[in-house]
Amino acid sequence: MRKEGIRNLSKWIHLPQSNKPRTEGAFLIKPFEPIEEKLKFDGTLVSIYEGRFRTPSDEVVIREIAKHPGAVCIVPLVGEEVIMVRQYRSAANQYLLEIPAGKRDIPGESPEATAHRELIEEVGLKAGELQLMSEFYNSPGFCNEYSYCYLATDCVPVQDNRQGIEEEHMEIVRVALADVTSLISEKRIIDAKSILGILLAKEYVA
Repeated sequence: MRKEGIRNLSKWIHLPQSNKPRTEGAFLIKPFEPIEEKLKFDGTLVSIYEGRFRTPSDEVVIREIAKHPGAVCIVPLVGEEVIMVRQYRSAANQYLLEIPAGKRDIPGESPEATAHRELIEEVGLKAGELQLMSEFYNSPGFCNEYSYCYLATDCVPVQDNRQGIEEEHMEIVRVALADVTSLISEKRIIDAKSILGILLAKEYVA
């Protein structure tokens, strides 16, 4: 395990600290200013808002925004294998091969605690070590979902605790880490968070 590489991964991530103008080269990027938002749909997973924004050219535009509590995803390594799940996804209307993941739906729970909990619930593994590899917006063009991606090592089996009908019908799949690149190119892994997570993990495993 190249832990130094994992620790240094944070230098790749540059999150905006505010909406203040900033410079990119010789150009000044002016901010978009939120004016107001109206709730259009309040669901159990996401809420849909209509937002009004003032643009840098002083126009007012309307955008539809989906608000999400955020999520975690985990790449559990056992030996030279990634423990994945094959789960039905209604939006895609198919079973997808994915790494374990879950939404941050417990108030006050840290991302790392959520990752530990989801790993136990979905695949019955307790991580001896959990390393944050990356943070990212899933689909920032319309949704504010923000995810934390972890690498789980020194995993030991425990009793799982699956939640919901999809997880009840979920299959656990062991995938050789050496095979993930070909599985992605063959479109057998087409879930974005899983592609990101396992390719990052592949870089940091000796």
